[in-house]
Amino acid sequence: MLVEPQGVRANSWEDVADLSVQAGITLDGWQELILRAAMGERSDATWAAKRVGISVPRQNGKSQLLVARALAGVLLFGERKIVISAHQQDTAREAFGKMVEILEADGNGWLMDRVRPNGIMNAINREAVKFKNGATVQFKARTGAGGRGFSSDCLLLDEAQRLKRAAWVSINSTMSAMPNPQVWLLGTPPTREDDGEVFESIRTAAIGKVSTAAAWAEWGADPNADDYDPASELTRWRGNPAWNTRINHEIVQGEFESYTPEEFAQDRLGIWLSDLGDGGTRAISVDQWKNTFVKSPPDGVKSFGVAFSPDGSRVSLAGGVGHGEGNVHVELIDATTKRGGLAPLADWLCEKDDNGKPRWRRAGGDIVIGGAAGAGVLRQLLLERRVNAKRIRVVSTPQYLQACAMFADSIEARTATHLESEGQQMLDASIAVVDKDKRGGWMATTPDGDETPVEAVSLALYGARTTKRKQSGMPGDERKKAVIL
Repeated sequence: MLVEPQGVRANSWEDVADLSVQAGITLDGWQELILRAAMGERSDATWAAKRVGISVPRQNGKSQLLVARALAGVLLFGERKIVISAHQQDTAREAFGKMVEILEADGNGWLMDRVRPNGIMNAINREAVKFKNGATVQFKARTGAGGRGFSSDCLLLDEAQRLKRAAWVSINSTMSAMPNPQVWLLGTPPTREDDGEVFESIRTAAIGKVSTAAAWAEWGADPNADDYDPASELTRWRGNPAWNTRINHEIVQGEFESYTPEEFAQDRLGIWLSDLGDGGTRAISVDQWKNTFVKSPPDGVKSFGVAFSPDGSRVSLAGGVGHGEGNVHVELIDATTKRGGLAPLADWLCEKDDNGKPRWRRAGGDIVIGGAAGAGVLRQLLLERRVNAKRIRVVSTPQYLQACAMFADSIEARTATHLESEGQQMLDASIAVVDKDKRGGWMATTPDGDETPVEAVSLALYGARTTKRKQSGMPGDERKKAVIL
């Protein structure tokens, strides 16, 4: 599987490959494929891929790829600080040893000439290589370090399946001031014991096309293939790009005989839990979401859901149609920033038809609002427009959490449906990156993700399920897109 970023105007991957050959680093075809996806530049000479994710089983050559990218940053791209990081110092030190081995190899005197005198720092937990051009490559462990020392032009995160969210947030904060940063995340599919939320969110955003500035490369066997057989060499070859060059087949057979089927599938065959039929850390799996697609909405009483982000900068509007026996159809109407205030949203909800009947009254249900940052203001705007106060429901925190749980349960039970259409792309993108927080509410698991579309449909479903109004036919087409500027 390969996902490439958008907006590429030039590509430096061949320069990296040529430098690697000159340094005695023989790159495999799969490693060159990653470089081709990762090293594209936009017209302004910045990296098209701000994040590069790689999921590949162990011992296929990730460390070699890390060193090749680091050397290219030093010698080709003018990057002043490069950090190679791993969950534990032992793994980071392994990458350090690989770089020193290349620098000191026979025939690489031209490389050593570029290293400062005494520039190879071999002290435990302080491993680094300093070059005469002022560039430094550091090798750091993340355990206990938070985000300290990770500000760099290029950050290469090994063992990304163990990257904790707190560390990721801190690292992103330190990288935000860099003019043209690139972050690589390399790992294997997270196990049930790993804290794999970040790695999975990067994968989900890339595969779901939520991020246009990400590259993602993944090697793994297909557990749904007709000829899938963990005991066969064909299946093992499909999951390991270096099967015929670096992998010891006898060691793999020992893994097969001693690992559980799930352990072998993840660790050696590169299969993610979600692809093994387990939703992993996602609150709503891809299959669950696809299984609740419908082509057209049913008739019924429509309620509206409005969700604000915690800082009030984003707002989403959704509709929910209750049509008996606890079944609810939901649609996202709009999701946007709150530029221009909330008056356009209030105006849309109160827009009148030819008979002078406002939309909120024609819908027949309630307007359910969540989010302290904007709920009070919207409620006041609606009251000023003579909306019946009994139709406006500003939910409490317990009610919001109930709405989130109700929506997740309804998707799992298939008592909630949603449209399969291009107009619902923002909702699909939100579903792809949300998970439950510690309270049970929705949260985005990527830096550029937006949880408010899922919150809005949750509130709309909650309104439709808990309204006391009669669920009868709803006249007219109430699926007009809102204009919230």
